[in-house]
Amino acid sequence: MIKDRITYPFTAIVGQEQMKTALILNVINPLLGGVLIRGEKGTAKSTAVRALADLMPTIQKVKGCKFGCNPYGSEFCPDCEAKIANGQPFEIYESKMKVTDLPVSATEDRVVGTLDIEYAIKHGEKKFECGILAQANRNILYVDEVNLLDDHVVDVLLDSAAMGVNTIEREGISYSHPARFTLVGTMNPEEGDLRPQLLDRFGLVVDVAGENNREQRAEVVRRRLEFEENPEEFAQKYEKKQKELSDKIVEAQNILKSVTYDNKILMMAATLSIALDVDGHRADITMIKTAMTIAAFHGRTQVSEEDLKQAAVLVLPHRMRKNPFDNGVLDAGTIDKILSDNE
Repeated sequence: MIKDRITYPFTAIVGQEQMKTALILNVINPLLGGVLIRGEKGTAKSTAVRALADLMPTIQKVKGCKFGCNPYGSEFCPDCEAKIANGQPFEIYESKMKVTDLPVSATEDRVVGTLDIEYAIKHGEKKFECGILAQANRNILYVDEVNLLDDHVVDVLLDSAAMGVNTIEREGISYSHPARFTLVGTMNPEEGDLRPQLLDRFGLVVDVAGENNREQRAEVVRRRLEFEENPEEFAQKYEKKQKELSDKIVEAQNILKSVTYDNKILMMAATLSIALDVDGHRADITMIKTAMTIAAFHGRTQVSEEDLKQAAVLVLPHRMRKNPFDNGVLDAGTIDKILSDNE
């Protein structure tokens, strides 16, 4: 019997605090719109995303539903809608959220699913084979090398991310199901850019690089070799930290509903967006949501100015129409200067 593969613990990752924070915030609040992690090879991008699975909270699902519908939600797949129409009560169970992989080589049919046209003609009912978007509903959809995705697949992702629904149409027959997911992408900028339409769909963006501190760099190597030598023993060393972080995420989710902000926070977000010549209002909204999530993660119910500044560093770099900063980097110092100049 093959043992379950042990994942490198999230809390064992050395450094890369901004990347880890962005991922955690999206687990706490899936409405942030996901995160794009950009950086050179070997900077723990994929490791961090896959390690996130062990920290995911449990969610309630309709038993027997292949889309994992929320029994207390407002959007249902056709099968669950039929149960509601027929007065059938839902059986409910709890399951951990998961990370669903979307391979760069995936075809459009593999992503959206397929309709059996012959079956529909013969039997007068639709037969749908689930694709990756069905599996990703209410979970994290992870795309490694997202900048290398086929254009057709990118278009599908854009539609689903915008509407929260996946619709398949074949030979005059259509089928729709919920497809609300948190999109997490990783990419190496040296291998090509990302289409602007998809880039804007990521709520947060993080740029990562290899460790320049000698001690930190040596610690990265030490931990990795230790993990490869004995994964089970290594993972056990971090069980307590993993449990503490997982509990903190659940607590933050509960606090999030009570987090508030004042008018000064709104004005700060507007000031930054105007100063950086950001298109539209999506950045402002995402900044506020991110600041609220940061406050919840730290156990607070009131958004602080520092929360908003930290949120801006994650939300604005990929949305600036003009690039007034070297390498497109937006740091805390630049944000402080903009806010002080506009007081």
